[in-house]
This record gives sequence, structure tokens and C-alpha cells, in this order.
Amino acid sequence: MKFNYRLSLYTGLLTALLSLNSCSNFLEEENKSNYTQENYFQTPEHAESSINTLYEQLRFITSGAGTYGESPFMALEFPTGLLNTEVGQSQFNRDLRTLSTNAENNYFSVWWQNSYEAIANANLAIQRIPEIQMNETDREHFVAEAKFMRAFHYFNLVRMFGDVPLILEPVDAGSELLYPERTDKAEVYMTIVTDLQEAEAADLPATNTRGRVTSTAVKTMLADVYLTMAGYPLQAGDEYYEMAAEKAKEIIDAGNYSLFDNYDALHDPAIKNTGELIFQSQYLAGANITNAVTQWLLPRARNISAYADEFGVMFPTRAFLDTYQNDDRRIEEEEFYYTSYPSYENSDQIVDFGTPYIYKFFDEDAVLRSAQSELNWTFYRYAEILLIYAEAGFEAYGATPEVLAAINQIRDRAELPDFDASITAEDIWTEGLHELAFENKYWFDMLRRRQVLNTETGNWENFVGHSFSYGPTLTEKYLLFAIPQREIDNNPKLEQNPGW
Repeated sequence: MKFNYRLSLYTGLLTALLSLNSCSNFLEEENKSNYTQENYFQTPEHAESSINTLYEQLRFITSGAGTYGESPFMALEFPTGLLNTEVGQSQFNRDLRTLSTNAENNYFSVWWQNSYEAIANANLAIQRIPEIQMNETDREHFVAEAKFMRAFHYFNLVRMFGDVPLILEPVDAGSELLYPERTDKAEVYMTIVTDLQEAEAADLPATNTRGRVTSTAVKTMLADVYLTMAGYPLQAGDEYYEMAAEKAKEIIDAGNYSLFDNYDALHDPAIKNTGELIFQSQYLAGANITNAVTQWLLPRARNISAYADEFGVMFPTRAFLDTYQNDDRRIEEEEFYYTSYPSYENSDQIVDFGTPYIYKFFDEDAVLRSAQSELNWTFYRYAEILLIYAEAGFEAYGATPEVLAAINQIRDRAELPDFDASITAEDIWTEGLHELAFENKYWFDMLRRRQVLNTETGNWENFVGHSFSYGPTLTEKYLLFAIPQREIDNNPKLEQNPGW
């Protein structure tokens, strides 16, 4: 059924109202009601529930996309050229991997629709919560969380699609904004910055073990935004490298987060929202809110788990793994990758996969016992702050002792020799790719740098014209994803991106 563009904005506004209750635990399932914009937002409980819905809406990124072996986060991994797949029927994955997709790709619609629904709910919360009689600090914090969420979704949209409609107020069925025009990307970025700066001024706590937005999460995204603005497509100026470095340094100096001693802690479902983990999407198996990422990444049909389906959706190319140094701890067995595992039916029998698979999202309890994973999905972790500081600081100040100290924390955990003052920007880029591989970072890095790692030579080369190890070549068209065709069909004010 064709999605109606007019409803994509309006129904998003009512999502919070139709699925909220007053429960303070935003992980729990929420009962439906007959609330509307007019009779909701009367109590502090209504305010909190509206914010809880924004947290719930983060989970679309790692949800199923409606077809076998597909999830929205994969849309940011397959066009990098670093992945193989065992699931041939996953059309949208295959078409992105081979760079043969078009504007009908369902991933583009899923990202667009869900992001705008969350933005609509954030707009409603930002407008209505200040009118509620409630504790002033709580009110200020709720509005700050809503602004963070609005910035989060616009940051994804503007990087994927470029100029996108900028809607900052609630929309009803009679509003002109039901048919919005695209807004210049520079204005979208400045709105993101404003939202984050206002959220930063709200004095949110620096840490929160329940997974709510913290001042650290706000600063982290702001550093990420500044670093992106320094690069393509805005090239806003070298001062943005300095701004990114300064914001990252605030987090480093505060000392509230640090690297885990080992990589296992990164995918231990018992460790959430603490240590290295700055901002995550929350899962809880006991509330039937489970994460399928572990299952999707299991080698296909090897019978090593309690899952009925082992998908084998994505696993790294050997060409990419060969870009790691031989003594890099991250490529040792069961660190970031693994090549074998005991049979589920006979633990004495070791199943050899024949090629490495991704281990960094492996939930052992779910694999061996429950087939229900509550492993959180991480949007930001402390390692990325160190890498942002290293990259932005290098561009702003050069190879200072502070820059080297940041990047060498990553190297030290990987048991690699420290970098010295001869370090290059490309060294930092490669280190970041090896550390954050398959965490939805590299595609955006490719876009803002217009550079891609050649896995055959180990050198970085221009995005346009780069050929993957298995054949396809990136063209200028892929600097942006396609505006979903169904949105263009329903809104004549939208124009398609070049090449689509």
C-alpha cells in the first residue's frame, strides 16, 4: 500500500498521544488510549510519557524492516563495500551492496518516515511541556531531551538525504507544512547545533544508568556535528575542527567515561549506559523488548545457537580484515571477529565457519540459552570521543601530546605500538575505521571526508570513482541517498537528489 505523505507528518504527531501511559519506565510496553493533542499534556506524567515515547522510537534503527534479514542500520553498512552476505533474498541489502539500488529502496522510506514521526513527537513535546504545571527542573530536562532527540534525527536525515524539510512546530491536518519544501542543509545543521546548545544549557546530569540523555551525550553529538560541518558538504571552516576538539576535550577532562579494559564488555547485555557506553537504545528481554542484531549476524544455518533462524546477513570481506595489523588484538578470535564456535547440539564439536564473522554484537546468553537478546544498541561510546578529539585536534593543532594521548588510548587497548609525531590524518582515519567498524560510523565518515579506504592497497582515495574489492564503483550519486519515491509522489514540492 502506498504511504500517504500527508499522513506521515500528521500521524507522527499523534503517535505519542495514542501509545502513552504514565509509567516512568520507558522500556515497558505502553497501553493505547484515546488521548489527542487537545486533551493531553495536562500533567507531569503526560510530559514524561511523551519523552519516553521518543526513547522507544530510537529502536526503529535496529528493528526489522519488514522483509527477511533486513534492518535499517544495515542501510549504512552495505554501501561501504566492506561486507559480504549469505542472504540472497534480502533485496535492499543486496542492491546497496552492489550499488544498484533506486529510489524505491524500502530502507530510504523507513529512515525518512520513522525519523519524521519522532521529530513530530519531539516538536509536540517541545511546544506543550512548558505549559504544564510541574517541577521546573524536570520541565527543563524533558524539553532538553526532546531537543536532543530532534537534533539526533535531523542529523541522520541531513547526512543521508541532504536538503530535507525542516519542521520545528507541531503540524495538524490543515497545516501548509503537510507539503513542506526541502530546506537548505546549512540551515538544518545550524538548527541541530541550536537544539544541542540549548539542551547542553539545561544542566542535565553527566551520567545516567537508565539510558536517558545526559549532558555527556549532548556534548558528544555536538562534537560529532562540528566535525561533520568542518568536512563535506558544508566545509564550514577549520574553526569547526577546533570546536569539535574542544567539545570532545570537555568530555575527556570530565572523567565520567573511560575505555573498558576488554572488548567483551562492549557486548555484555548486563553492562548498559555506563563505563564506555555514552548513549544507547534500550532493550529488555523481560519486557519482550528484544534486539535481533546478534541473530542477524550469526553465520547462516550453522546450528551454533538457540535461535531457530541464524541469518548470516552480514560479515566482513577478507580484504577489509587484511587492513588490520597482524598483531592487532581486535582481530584475535572472539574479540571483534570470530571464525568458529561450538555446535549448539554438541559443545565438543567445533563448527568452522570458513571465514570470519562479526563478534562485537554477540550476546552469549541469547545464543546459548534464551534466543532473546537485551543487548543495547550503542549510538555513542567513549572510544569515538577519543577518535573525534584525535582527528579534529590533529586538523586544528597538529600532532600535539594531547592528540597522541587520545589516539594511543585506542591503540594501547588493541596492544599496538603508540603513534608518534609522524602520525598522519590517514592514520587516524584508519584507526577509527578499525575501532568503530560496523557501528554505523564509516558511511558517514566516507561522506564527510569524500575519502574511502582502498582495502587492497591500504591507501585512502577519492569517494567518487572508488571501486570495492568485489567490483562495484562509487559514483557521485551515492553522496546522498534517494528521497523516497513515495514521498515525492505524494508531495510535488519535493525534488529528487541528483542521479536518482
